[in-house]
Amino acid sequence: MECRAGCGACCIAPSISTPLPAMPEGKPAGVRCAHLNEVNLCDLFGKPERPRVCGAFTADPFVCGQSRDEALMLIAYLEDVTAA
Repeated sequence: MECRAGCGACCIAPSISTPLPAMPEGKPAGVRCAHLNEVNLCDLFGKPERPRVCGAFTADPFVCGQSRDEALMLIAYLEDVTAA
């Protein structure tokens, strides 16, 4: 599956436990990443400071669903059921 340009769900719904620029404590679930720009694209994309977890994310229908709203819901659900 190709990532939906301008979706940004993977930069909002999940938590990121590793530090990233401008977010040294990581990113809590449901909080918009500081590097997600106004058109929901990552300003760190392709840069070495982009967190490894972000670079490893692969769009998949199971996670991303059929729309941005569905992706936000699915990723939030997966975050909740896998929280430690």
